[in-house]
Amino acid sequence: MSERTAEILKRMSTREKIGQLNQVPLVDVEEAKNKARKGEIGSVILAHTAFAGLEETERACMDDINEIQQAAIEGNGIPVIVGRDVIHGYGEVFPIPLAMAASFNMHLVKEGYAMLAEAASADGIHWTFAPMLDVSRDPRWGRIIESPGEDPYLGECIAKAAVEGLQGDNLADEKHIAACAKHYIGYGASEGGRDYYSTEISEYTLRNVYLRAFKAAVDSGVCTVMSSFNEISGQPVTSNQYLLKDVLKKELGFDGFVVSDWESVEQLINQGTADNRKECAYQAFSAGVDMDMTDGCYSENLEELVSEGRISMEQLDESVMRILDIKEKLGLLDNPYTKPRKVDTEKFRNIAYKTALESMVLLKNNNNVLPLSKESKIALFGYMADEKRALLGSWVPDFTLDDVHSIRETFEDTFADVYGGSYFLPEEVYRHGRNADALILVIGETHFVSGEARSLTSIELTAEQKELAKRARKCGKPVIGILVCGRPIALGDTEELFDALICAWQSGTMTAEAVAALLTGKECPSGKTPVSFPRATGQVPIYYNTHPAARVCNLYYDEPYEIYNYEDCQGTPMYPFGFGLSYTEFMYDTPQINTMQLSYDEIKSGKKFLAELYITNIGKYTGSEVAQCYIRDRCASMTRPIRELRGFVKEKLKPGETKRIVFELGFDELGFYNRNGDFDVERGEFEIYIGRNCIDTYCLKIRVY
Repeated sequence: MSERTAEILKRMSTREKIGQLNQVPLVDVEEAKNKARKGEIGSVILAHTAFAGLEETERACMDDINEIQQAAIEGNGIPVIVGRDVIHGYGEVFPIPLAMAASFNMHLVKEGYAMLAEAASADGIHWTFAPMLDVSRDPRWGRIIESPGEDPYLGECIAKAAVEGLQGDNLADEKHIAACAKHYIGYGASEGGRDYYSTEISEYTLRNVYLRAFKAAVDSGVCTVMSSFNEISGQPVTSNQYLLKDVLKKELGFDGFVVSDWESVEQLINQGTADNRKECAYQAFSAGVDMDMTDGCYSENLEELVSEGRISMEQLDESVMRILDIKEKLGLLDNPYTKPRKVDTEKFRNIAYKTALESMVLLKNNNNVLPLSKESKIALFGYMADEKRALLGSWVPDFTLDDVHSIRETFEDTFADVYGGSYFLPEEVYRHGRNADALILVIGETHFVSGEARSLTSIELTAEQKELAKRARKCGKPVIGILVCGRPIALGDTEELFDALICAWQSGTMTAEAVAALLTGKECPSGKTPVSFPRATGQVPIYYNTHPAARVCNLYYDEPYEIYNYEDCQGTPMYPFGFGLSYTEFMYDTPQINTMQLSYDEIKSGKKFLAELYITNIGKYTGSEVAQCYIRDRCASMTRPIRELRGFVKEKLKPGETKRIVFELGFDELGFYNRNGDFDVERGEFEIYIGRNCIDTYCLKIRVY
């Protein structure tokens, strides 16, 4: 705590201190001003309900925010923090976070989040509730769209890039805002993919899978962390002192403040660990939740709990100090007001376009059907071809639809002839398909079925879309599918009806332009799947970094056995983690390792295995390739994943160009959290897999002795 914040804390009354721990929704500006003047609030969230991600709400009004700040300054002199769900768009919209992860380009991810911060801060927003770092292995869960996917290491990389992009090197810079790592922790493991549902996570899995991205966020200096709704093994996270205090604040060294999720303090009553709001406040605050989001349990009950001695003044002061510290770092104590500032919209759209391009994944391209000539005659079908709003995805309360073009509009400016209908009419498919050079079907799902409280029992195409693909196939012309989606789609038997498939995701403002650029070969696809694509919903959960079983039953890697884990479906995914094709061809030479073995002491002291290879573009197009490095601990004290991503490098190569790739594998890469909760490397043999996805890899063997 600085001298300045210590002095502020010293002069505050108990009631004013409690006010700093209270966040209110901005439903009525005059009411918020009144509360601010009385010192009753520490933060305002620019949302009316818990479902801001499903709604379009008014943009932040700078004048209103400045008036609230003035009221706070007139009161106790302490400005409020203004929060808003700036998840992947503000005016202009980037691809959904799951799609951004598919880019495997952390420089671009960082640049995108920095742009979001610049745009939001210009309207007076100081704090966003992003990034969402929940490892998500069940695509039925609607909030998978906000996640980095199924892999802990990719989640770590996203955490670092997002926090650094949002917060910058100097948080007091007017173009940066505070980040919030959410949802701590295990929210993505909700049973059955049902939002807000129970989770059952062992300590081993918690540390090795779900905690890693949050540790990376803390190490990157994240200002705030949001506690999650869910309970873990019978204990709600909102009241879990072990997770919030012992692990997050003490073990990981998190020195920012913890905010609850929307009304999650009061929801301890629903979860059955408290029978009234006062007990809710006691449990959450004692566990380490510093700020109460919107339900008012703290403002109503903490003063009485302090007077009763159940909460000490030292505990109260610590939480207030954490909040004041972030306000000081944001520069609010010196500059509480926002001045008008222009945002470079052209720069925003350019980054959005680049991100959309690198996020889209070429899943299939039989006989090099793609790219298409601009002189091609295109028969365009599918109701998503004329959609605009659905291209933006969920969790974008701020967007400008006038800036968005539909795929049909963009194709009409791209190809020589475009015809066909939005909706499925069998006679139209035959009539137009026979005369076309190719049929393009824009299929998938709208933003209405993904996001918060939007879970599905089936992640497969609708019957209408399947029938459309069957009709198109009968025309005898190439059939190209464009998947517009917020989650992986289980394509089942429909996949074979397409000659080419591009997963375009819900990629924001520039979705249509990016799709057109890829289809015509103006740009080369480079995205990779950040989550496994199952063949059928019944395979869920299916993820690449699973553990070996006592008998062969997983078959993710298509092991040559006659034992299958399903009688009615292949055990392998339709498309594995890290998968993505290109228009050009990359040749990997055989990887080399600098040494076959290192001692434990050498690894512990910082020595590393260096795996080296060369990649050459032997195709005709300039393109980017994501080289990936996985490990397997062959024999350990606990079962370890069959493969774990431990590094990736994305390089752009011209035709004929060769580049050297090096992966460093040391203590951090080879270790894991053991049954005692200690991170360590165990002696023994490791396999190193290097290649273009989690399956197509070369294998090296090393040893730690």
